[in-house]
Amino acid sequence: MNKQQKIESFDPSQPGLADATIFGLPFTAEESEIIIIPVPWEVTVSYGAGASEGPEAILEASFQVDLQHQEFPELWKLGMYYDEAPTHWKKNSDKYKSFAQPIIEALENGEIIENFPVLKADLDKINKVCAELHAEVKERVLHWMKKGKKVVLLGGDHSTPLGYYQALATIHDEYGILHLDAHMDLRIAYEGFTYSHASIMYNALQIPQISKIVQVGIRDFCEQEVQVAQSNKVVVHTDMDMKSETFEGKTWKQQCDDIIAALPQKVTVSFDIDGMYSWYCPNTGTPVPGGFSFEQATYLLSKLANSGKEIIGFDLVEVAPGENDDWDGNVGARMLYHMCGMLAKNNGMEVGNKIMFNKN
Repeated sequence: MNKQQKIESFDPSQPGLADATIFGLPFTAEESEIIIIPVPWEVTVSYGAGASEGPEAILEASFQVDLQHQEFPELWKLGMYYDEAPTHWKKNSDKYKSFAQPIIEALENGEIIENFPVLKADLDKINKVCAELHAEVKERVLHWMKKGKKVVLLGGDHSTPLGYYQALATIHDEYGILHLDAHMDLRIAYEGFTYSHASIMYNALQIPQISKIVQVGIRDFCEQEVQVAQSNKVVVHTDMDMKSETFEGKTWKQQCDDIIAALPQKVTVSFDIDGMYSWYCPNTGTPVPGGFSFEQATYLLSKLANSGKEIIGFDLVEVAPGENDDWDGNVGARMLYHMCGMLAKNNGMEVGNKIMFNKN
């Protein structure tokens, strides 16, 4: 059965197929326009854990997502395929995460790691294995891109997209990042880890092709991050500033216009789920009071899709499932679906016209 035959025989109103790919879709990787690469990784986690379980939680929750998206009603026909992560990614995450915890504990106790040869050796091993992960992610992303696929990354903690950005940099001479997050993630080798989740945007700035980072929702940062932001091409929209503007009459539409105007022509989106109000994903690793709503985020992403800027990819990270419910995975799956629609529409793929309902 070819793809068109699958489209004609598939009933999107029924529950997703449990033995199919993400969102219960019946398509193979070759038949799908969008490839989702899961990266179950959280070696340098410094507070709450669970991000390495995020991709699987989103996958499981995706089967309950209704495919008739109001804004992108025919998105499902394009095909979204959940790639299979190499088994050693999760194994290495678990292994080296256990090595990282004594290092973090020693630092919290005021110790100097260089005074402890075993801890210093473990730190070097962690930095090495993280670099290896990024190289492997880059290779996998380029593998699918060379086949003409749109490729997105699903973390894992926020360190995971670095190899993805490196892959984009081999194809695009210049691009920017729209960064939705509670944190700046501009720390330099946080806790000694070169590739810490708290250092992803600092490491991204080291990629010459990345010309600007525009941050939205920021409400937690340190002095070092402020210095990095002020001395680099980083535009910061803090939660405090944005809320103050709102209280004084500025609309979310106007704020989104300002955010988008600051971006270069080519853009990738990095969405840390903790950018939203914490009740959306309460089990994320480093929650912070404040934030933006699900609807504010999707509105911004849709405006970006229609702005004339070129969206070259996106990553969604830091979803961590709870012990007794799948709410975080549910929210993550629905945001992932919307972001796929954003990417598809922006790149001229047929996603259908927005469904309009009678108002009287």
